[in-house]
Amino acid sequence: METEPSNPIIIIPARLGSTRLPNKPLADISGVPMIVHVMNRAKESSVGRVVVACAEHKIADAVTKAGGEAIITLEEHASGSDRIYEALTQIDPNESHDAVIGLQGDLPTISPKFLKIPLQLLSNSDVDIGTLAAEIKEKKENNDPNVVKAIVSVDHINLTRGKALYFSRSCVPWGDGQRWHHIGVYAYRRAALKHFVTCPSTQLEKREKLEQLRALEIGLRIEVAFIDTVPLGVDTWEDLEMARNILN
Repeated sequence: METEPSNPIIIIPARLGSTRLPNKPLADISGVPMIVHVMNRAKESSVGRVVVACAEHKIADAVTKAGGEAIITLEEHASGSDRIYEALTQIDPNESHDAVIGLQGDLPTISPKFLKIPLQLLSNSDVDIGTLAAEIKEKKENNDPNVVKAIVSVDHINLTRGKALYFSRSCVPWGDGQRWHHIGVYAYRRAALKHFVTCPSTQLEKREKLEQLRALEIGLRIEVAFIDTVPLGVDTWEDLEMARNILN
């Protein structure tokens, strides 16, 4: 049954607590804070309302100064999903938004078209969460624990998507063939997000340090769409310089 959500919202969680790149959301890129670039990419997608869920007032001030919408959330959230859900309950207590796209605040160069794809996966009523992956092209990424691998049962009719079976920092699956680099953009049905954040962390989630494993363990179905490139995530000074060069 085709049940793609009719009133989605994009929520971007952001906080200043990065250790590798201090004050990362406010990092200057062409005279604009990085979080504002991410917000602009979200707006350019035309998916729907865009809100930045902030842990600090400095981020909210930068967003509102740029004409965006920001909401202050608790600082101590353990994950971006928890921050997203708190923001959602604050700004939409009547539950008019039936789906949420969670967009990381460190993807200033992401193509806006990629934000629609996870939402389209929710057209299948059996799917609770949609996300993205791109084929790993460089062998060194296979053994890089910072590159999260999505283990996907590929749809034999539509080879551009499949059902997520597991996620890992290890080089999996074994043997020759494609491996998929998971991209942390999620489209949640509202009920699925609520169920997810109200469940305790699981042992696999803690072991791999990947919260999406909790979703699988509690029985949520995650569908993965394959795209042709991995958006640049800004985690280091080198990444920031690359983003500046791209956006310049």
